[in-house]
Amino acid sequence: MDKYNLNNTYKAVVIGGSAGSFQGIVKILAQLPKNFPLPIIMCLHRLKHVRNGFVEALSLKSTLQVVEPFDKESIKKGIVYLAPSNYHMSIELGNHFAMSTEEMVNNSRPAIDITLGTAGYVYRDKLIGILLSGANRDGGLGMKHIKDKGGLTIVQEPTECMIDTMPKAALALTKIDHVLKIDQIVDFLKELEKHYK
Repeated sequence: MDKYNLNNTYKAVVIGGSAGSFQGIVKILAQLPKNFPLPIIMCLHRLKHVRNGFVEALSLKSTLQVVEPFDKESIKKGIVYLAPSNYHMSIELGNHFAMSTEEMVNNSRPAIDITLGTAGYVYRDKLIGILLSGANRDGGLGMKHIKDKGGLTIVQEPTECMIDTMPKAALALTKIDHVLKIDQIVDFLKELEKHYK
């Protein structure tokens, strides 16, 4: 039985996270099916002056290719895209990225709200949004935008988070579809992959 009511019409997965999310991200990427059928777009708060090492650290564990996309790069399935340090990353109509160095949002650049919100606008009900552990409220509004556009929303179980401010912000703003632990998020993504066979 499909406990998540999934289908094979989703076009992308977008993930936001901040303090305390790195180990969860590594666990998810390490266990994803090698033929995962969707792009995974990640916006994680990062140190803006440390440009190297993050992609490499994730790549060591990930079953999929991890890249920092360029401005106007097309979004392709089966690739993990990580927002570059010190750039806001938006998704634009036509299925490509846009990078900008506009003012910080929620004291953050990249801002999770921008990535999630623009993904919700482009993919609408074909999007899965996931928000993990984090120390500020960035991502809460982005998850509300995804929900308002008909997308599927998941937050990490607050009791499992190192810092629960971020998932709790999303839960306060909108009706989140699933509140899951990292192992359950992995299970969810594996279940999703089966629908594309």
